[in-house]
Amino acid sequence: MKIEQLFSVRGKVALVTGGSRGIGEMIARGYVENGAKVYITARKADACDALARELSRIGECISIPADLSAMDEIERLAGEMQRREKRLDILVNNAGATWGASFEDFPESGWDKIMDLNVKSVFFLTQRLLKLLEAAGRADDFARVINVGSIDGMHVSGIETYSYAASKAGVLHVTRMMAKYLAKKHIAVNAIAPGYFPSKMTAAIPEEIGQVVVRQTPMLRVGRPEDMAGAALYLSSKASGFVCGATIAVDGGYATTA
Repeated sequence: MKIEQLFSVRGKVALVTGGSRGIGEMIARGYVENGAKVYITARKADACDALARELSRIGECISIPADLSAMDEIERLAGEMQRREKRLDILVNNAGATWGASFEDFPESGWDKIMDLNVKSVFFLTQRLLKLLEAAGRADDFARVINVGSIDGMHVSGIETYSYAASKAGVLHVTRMMAKYLAKKHIAVNAIAPGYFPSKMTAAIPEEIGQVVVRQTPMLRVGRPEDMAGAALYLSSKASGFVCGATIAVDGGYATTA
């Protein structure tokens, strides 16, 4: 099989949550540039709509703003997708948030908010979109679910983001659980664990800590958009046709060689 077919997402229908910026934008842009029909969702409608307009100049991108920390919004998004599409080839559960505070001062709200968005929405959005995913999956080409975790779910971070780290560890394990039970429905579930990528979320990390991370990364750099897009394209195409329940760390070796 030629590489153009092996890694192709042309003609596929994808939904990327948290798709208006950061990791989600990198993935959505990669799909659009390679011929997929892409839906993006994010809490802030203006940003979501603006990126969809920009990406629609090079392909097909549709904005459906939603706050996935709330079950009624998950239901609304799923209903909108069911109204618009007969199948969903690719679901990228990327929407997420973080919260930092000392152990002594960490609030309950900073736990519940992060768990609801980072873990609960991953499970329930996939559940609510199951019929569309089943409609896309075939024995020779499964539908794909990609859960975006973090290397902070694999190692102990030097930053006190307790609920974030716990949530991302949860995402990586629920990925394996979902993979086992959804494979029989011709749906392959895998995860990406990003390392340090410049984004609005990582902008909160003090510059000196960011510099330390780069020095401790064997590849001596931060992540680039093409690094993330490449991993997502692999997990969304026939190139990963026998990959199920896996986590791909895209971190330049920072956590994976520690």
